[in-house]
Amino acid sequence: MLISNRRTILGSIIASFALAVLPTVGFALTKAQAEKIIDNLSNDIYAVINSGKPSAAMYRDFDKVLGKYAAINAISRSVLGPPWRSATPSQQKAYIKAFRGYLSRKYGKRFREFIGSEINVVSARKVKSGVLVKSVVKFQGSAPFVVEWQVFERNGKQQMFDLYIEGISMIKSEREEVGSMLDKSGGKIDKLITKLNATG
Repeated sequence: MLISNRRTILGSIIASFALAVLPTVGFALTKAQAEKIIDNLSNDIYAVINSGKPSAAMYRDFDKVLGKYAAINAISRSVLGPPWRSATPSQQKAYIKAFRGYLSRKYGKRFREFIGSEINVVSARKVKSGVLVKSVVKFQGSAPFVVEWQVFERNGKQQMFDLYIEGISMIKSEREEVGSMLDKSGGKIDKLITKLNATG
């Protein structure tokens, strides 16, 4: 159960990244650059969880990691889906802020479980929408498992786009989670924003 939880947590860290339509990206991004991004992302994550800081400070630090590596705006639009287009500009802005905070709290709370683990990048390959980086996650006393990280370059910026654990896109899982929240909010964006601000 612990490993299952860890896999779910890891898959959802950056996750929530499935765009309804994949962004148009170029192929200037190299495999070596994508691997380096994942190495740096992993190092920053471990710096946060091993810092010994209180929870609130750790969430703020993790929020900075998300802002540094993840395509937050694209992620937020992707997870919300079609309702994004009907939201007002002010609602869109408030939703992005609430969603980012939700991710930081939700996964920051559970990240301490990764103390003592390792994420090692082993390969990378070009895909239609960027580069897919393969890594192996190892926990003490447990069998390792494969995690693949999708990185893309858009407008000259290289960012995390999606993550797959054992072939399953965690973006899709997070979209379902937020979709469920929206349903329970009666399809009201403002109520979803309130719910996101209180969740995680």
